[in-house]
Amino acid sequence: MRESHGAAGAHRVASATEIVFRRSDMVRAGMTFNGAKLALFIGDRLLVIERDAYPDIPYPGHWDFPGGGREGAETPETCALRETEEEVGLLVQETDLVWRRSYARPNGVVWFFAAHLPAKRERDIRLGDEGQSWALVRPEWYIAHDLAVPHFADYLQAYLSHRGTIGA
Repeated sequence: MRESHGAAGAHRVASATEIVFRRSDMVRAGMTFNGAKLALFIGDRLLVIERDAYPDIPYPGHWDFPGGGREGAETPETCALRETEEEVGLLVQETDLVWRRSYARPNGVVWFFAAHLPAKRERDIRLGDEGQSWALVRPEWYIAHDLAVPHFADYLQAYLSHRGTIGA
């Protein structure tokens, strides 16, 4: 079971190729990135956003993580944290990030982060201007769901396997 919340606060029940870089390695090599995503755990549940259903965006109507495209010269961490605040109203600190990995995608390098906040932070979640609703789900639900963004399910699986939370 999952909880889902729309923009008005309504409640309803409802393998990628991996390349790992350190930020310092990227700077020395002159590498850039296109965007960043954050697997954000609120207590033991994962915060996901139901993407808008516009046919001209990637994965319309799918369940996604907070995050998005890079702005200016921001770092991957700053990108993920800014997007999280914009999309779900949560201020997450860089010190809250417990895992980071970069992935080569067809359109460039993207960063994937994980962070854990206390369950009481659920009350601070506010859906921004993007997305249809948000939900707190078990990570297993996301990995198995047909409407999870497939490569993000893979990235989440990699993080959970690293933690020893869910078998590979």
